[in-house]
Amino acid sequence: MHSLAPIAKRLLARAAPVLLALAAIAPAAQAQTFPTQTVKIVVPFPAGGTTDILARQLASTLQQKWGQTVIVDNKGGASGTIFSEQLTHMPADGYTLMLTATHHVINPGLYKNLKYNTRTDFTPLAMVAAVPNVLVVNPGFAPKTVAELIAYAKANPGKVNFGSSGTGGANHLSGELFKLLAGVDMVHVPYKGAAPALNDLLGGQIPVMFDSVPGVLPHIQAGKLRALGVTSLKRSPALPDVPTIDEAGIKGFEATAWFGLYAPPRMEPKLRDKLANDVLQALQSPQIRADFSSKGAEPGTMTQAQFAAFVDAELTKWLKVIAEANVTIN
Repeated sequence: MHSLAPIAKRLLARAAPVLLALAAIAPAAQAQTFPTQTVKIVVPFPAGGTTDILARQLASTLQQKWGQTVIVDNKGGASGTIFSEQLTHMPADGYTLMLTATHHVINPGLYKNLKYNTRTDFTPLAMVAAVPNVLVVNPGFAPKTVAELIAYAKANPGKVNFGSSGTGGANHLSGELFKLLAGVDMVHVPYKGAAPALNDLLGGQIPVMFDSVPGVLPHIQAGKLRALGVTSLKRSPALPDVPTIDEAGIKGFEATAWFGLYAPPRMEPKLRDKLANDVLQALQSPQIRADFSSKGAEPGTMTQAQFAAFVDAELTKWLKVIAEANVTIN
């Protein structure tokens, strides 16, 4: 019996390179044939919101591209953190993905007991869309430019209120970033949703608000609100005459609402790259571009590596803003 041992060792030694080659080929084959079954895109918010709408449009285009069913599943709760945690424990086979909003990089600064690490526990795949916010004021409010607003706020510290849809949301933090970079003292007034905040802005109960371009565009066009600056680094096609806040003097100011697609951690690079490239191609389709544009959204154009770096930078930025503004969730 013992005489077989050296033979077995030699056979294993000869087989080892073959086994390693097969192991290397398997992920590549998986990437080439993906998908072979239904793909699920989970939106960690209730149905009907912007994230959900964008996810359904992307799913429809990917379904045509892949020839496989792509479904959208809504699993809301705790600002997206409940399903985000679940995703970190799922297999990174590409069949369960998550499309979520800017909350993903804001939540780590607001919730101190998250059971996942946003920086390391996900595979960022693609920026799906970006929607700029816009700084708007009631027409009865004196400042007519960003510079005039800064001067007014500095002359009246603690006396300028700005509304938002709630503490910790992207619109609230746009205001906190503005305060931080402009060096002004303005008072945040949180509402239970964007609609009541907008009603008070229109009624003159609050003078200032950051909101999404689609949400306030009709009121700007009707002269019921005055737009001072958009929060993206380039002007919004919907508001070509409104300068960016960066242009208006607060260099580097950027606070767009954006939507990203993620997979579980430790996804095999070939599969990750195939998914990212397929999504990027889908986002360049005329149908997606037209659908997104009608909602004031711009389809993403970043590579997977660019998006991963962007997520990392956004996480660092919002952690700093939240800490310096001392924003807390009760």
